[in-house]
Amino acid sequence: MDDEEDVGRWQRIQRPSIGRWVLIATLVVVLPLLLVAAIIFGAGRSLAFGAVQRLTARKFPTVEWVDSDELARWRSDSSRARPVLLDARTAPEYAVSHLKGAIRIDPRTPSLRTVSALPRDTGVVVYCTVGYRSARVAQWLRRQGFHSVYDLAGGLFAWANEGRPMEADGRPVLQVHPYNEFWGRLLEPKARADRPPVTDPLSLP
Repeated sequence: MDDEEDVGRWQRIQRPSIGRWVLIATLVVVLPLLLVAAIIFGAGRSLAFGAVQRLTARKFPTVEWVDSDELARWRSDSSRARPVLLDARTAPEYAVSHLKGAIRIDPRTPSLRTVSALPRDTGVVVYCTVGYRSARVAQWLRRQGFHSVYDLAGGLFAWANEGRPMEADGRPVLQVHPYNEFWGRLLEPKARADRPPVTDPLSLP
């Protein structure tokens, strides 16, 4: 499939519907407020991450998940081929930090150019901030014939909160772009970079 057909198909998949706008409103307005309240009142970040994953799994029921422990073991296991890592965030987010070797893929209009050379049985792990954008890309990759695709549960936020390694420009870093003030509350203070928020309303976390 050439790029024009690929983009056209992606746009048809993403054509706005009432259900999608309700989900956007929930993710952009309601859920952040609930997550912040949960953190402030002591419910904890783990419960908040769980709520986000359940909501995302309902929207993308065919997506399979891998948690940070599983991914760390997979990457260090010399008996297995290492997974290809795709970062489904914006360029400014990627510039602050990313997993070593991760390739950025546009979460709104992904292109097969990013993965065209990969066999369809390649292990692929997609991640974003908390797992929504990466789930959307993981579902799209499955529709392109990739059948070993996983979404990183908790995204880069959960990974960073656990003190796991990240890099920027080839150097180790400890902080992550917070996406915005609300979603950034899911990051431990020491892992939260001071950066301008992502303002595109369709680039959900």
